[in-house]
Amino acid sequence: MLQSLAGSSCVRLVEQHRSAWCFALLVLGYLLYLVFGAVVFSSVELPYEDLLRQELSKLKQRFLEEHACLSEQQLEQFLMRVLEASNYGVSVLSNASGNWNWDFTSSLFFASTVLSTTGYGHTVPLSDGGKAFCIIYSVIGIPFTLLFLTAVVQRIIVYVTRRPVLYFHIRWGFSKQVVAIIHAMILGFITVSCFFLIPAAIFSVLEDDWNFLESFYFCFISLSTIGLGDYVPGEGYNQKFRELYKIGITCYLLMGLIAMLVVLETFCELHELKKFRKLFYVKKDKEEDQVQIMEHDQLSFSSISDQAASMKDDQKANEPFVNSQSPTSNDSSLNN
Repeated sequence: MLQSLAGSSCVRLVEQHRSAWCFALLVLGYLLYLVFGAVVFSSVELPYEDLLRQELSKLKQRFLEEHACLSEQQLEQFLMRVLEASNYGVSVLSNASGNWNWDFTSSLFFASTVLSTTGYGHTVPLSDGGKAFCIIYSVIGIPFTLLFLTAVVQRIIVYVTRRPVLYFHIRWGFSKQVVAIIHAMILGFITVSCFFLIPAAIFSVLEDDWNFLESFYFCFISLSTIGLGDYVPGEGYNQKFRELYKIGITCYLLMGLIAMLVVLETFCELHELKKFRKLFYVKKDKEEDQVQIMEHDQLSFSSISDQAASMKDDQKANEPFVNSQSPTSNDSSLNN
């Protein structure tokens, strides 16, 4: 008896605080996912970093042995300056001196990466004025970009998602949920093909040092706005039609970002995902809902009464003018 009562009380307690328990599990799962990613990245990349460090150390020692007139301190100063310039997108290599980082097309590409929050980091402002303008430009431009993308996606999704789903639901009588799931899968496949697979194949041909995996990696890192900056197109030596290539990449990034947002919005509108998201939301109290309903009703009733009073006043104003006299004045005139 006591066990059944305790079990029922536990079940009741869990049901009352279901959203809090789900949110706690969500936080725990996210932290575990972060730890899992750190462990995997560390185990995979740490050996490669160790090999690279050993290789660079051997090259440095060999260079100092072949050039005995150069001290290690002078070499260190030279390398520090070269690395500092490389962080600003300026290379000391002779085969990279022909590419300017701040011509119009490169600046347009940089502005698009800043406003889309991709930020490859291969090119950064050098002057204090450029850094200050970048701050002001981003503060205004990033919300403006979000507004622009939201408006574009809202209009596209009507023709790409909602109308096709309603057409098959009403015209052919299919279940709306089933049609929405199939449509989302097809739309996701088309987006992956048009903005990941095909561009990856194109980049692997246009970029000499990229294979298909590296090209696909660039497309994913760019359209997901991660923007690590380890792969940036159009930066190779003697890149043909570099200006036109940069403009094309800028258009690709904007169109791909819009396509990604359309797909995400399509999946977010699925009934199953809506139910899943509600597990982690805080439910409103019934008293708050009733207060909001009462306030809404009072506002609506008061607005209706105000509208009725204003309509009566308008009707009186529109009626022909009548000389309204008080009854006492009429009686006195009759007596006279």
